[in-house]
Amino acid sequence: MDKKLTRLEKQWVLYDVGNSAFVMLVSTIMPIYFNYLADMGGLSSVEYLAYWGYASSIATLLVAVSGPIFGTFSDIKGMKKLLFAAAMAVGALGCAALGFMQQWLLFLVVFVIAKFGYAVSLIFYDSMLTDITEPARMDRVSSSGYAWGYIGSCIPFVACLGIVLGSDSLGISMETAMALAFLLTAVWWLCMTLPLLRNFRQRHYVERRPHAARESFSRLWHTLCGMRQDRQVLFFLLAFFFYIDGVYTIIDMATAYGSALGLDSTGLLLALLVTQIVACPFSLLFGRLSGRVKPQNLITVCICAYIGIAVFAMFLHSQVQFWILAVCVGMFQGGIQALSRSYFAKIIPQEKSGEYFGLLDICGKGAAFMGTAVVSMISQLTGSINLGVGAIVVLFLLGIALFRKAVACEKET
Repeated sequence: MDKKLTRLEKQWVLYDVGNSAFVMLVSTIMPIYFNYLADMGGLSSVEYLAYWGYASSIATLLVAVSGPIFGTFSDIKGMKKLLFAAAMAVGALGCAALGFMQQWLLFLVVFVIAKFGYAVSLIFYDSMLTDITEPARMDRVSSSGYAWGYIGSCIPFVACLGIVLGSDSLGISMETAMALAFLLTAVWWLCMTLPLLRNFRQRHYVERRPHAARESFSRLWHTLCGMRQDRQVLFFLLAFFFYIDGVYTIIDMATAYGSALGLDSTGLLLALLVTQIVACPFSLLFGRLSGRVKPQNLITVCICAYIGIAVFAMFLHSQVQFWILAVCVGMFQGGIQALSRSYFAKIIPQEKSGEYFGLLDICGKGAAFMGTAVVSMISQLTGSINLGVGAIVVLFLLGIALFRKAVACEKET
């Protein structure tokens, strides 16, 4: 197999570089800025963490409801690129608009809109994997997307961090610094998307028919009804629902968790920057290992590692412990995301990739509805943030049990 990425594969990878800048902002600077707005609004640390978690959950719930419908529409000939561009535009414009929101509730509303656009764009983007490469290359291409996304996101992040932390030296207010950071991220996201928009061609599709909307709903219903017969896909979707919820809960709430524990904001940001740097080589490593070790076994290793990470997070109290956690997350974050994406792409009908990736999105792609909601509720009910985070362990235990069932179904066929 040719080890070099093709031109189109590289352009597909570039979108990971672009949207990862938004993910980095959401995971680092944005929760700290929301903490600043929440403090100005008189919210307690527990309320701050809870409302941030609820906002992430709402965005994911909206995508879960609409994702399969959008995905099914994208399988129609000529629709995937159009819908992808529209979703990306909503996300990028929403990101830029966040800089003008200086009241905590308005900020959360715009955040939900931006997160929605980002998450929907990933449905179309992930389903493009079947159009831009061949099944034998999917593990490597998918891993490359996450790997270079981690490193590429560091470029605008470092610039944003310099603007925010150096706002006093630059003679600008915190609000102005954040507005510049949001704008810079949105522009980066847009620029990294343009090459793919220019050259992508939808190779696998269903033909456009009269009454396209009704036909799309019919195809989606037919797929859902037939899911019980495709046990490998069914059990993988169930497994993904639990274990990726845990992964994205950790990504979405890491900085908010550290801030709520009273850890130093600058230290938190630098630790999460280390996560991105560590994640790049380990993502590439998992991509290469997939040629020697079955991806199913690699995914299992990653889930087990996350069980240990979640247990460790329960007892986190110091800055050093947060740094250790950040490095451990970086080692397995890219591998579990990339291999899950490519594994799913190989077991679904290619002409229905949008529809199936829309269903996958229900199970947690883009954010963690159940995970963030559980952490928020348990934190409020018990008054303990650590107990809230500890609940994530259950998600990984259920995920690994269901994933091994999916692997067993694969062997049966």
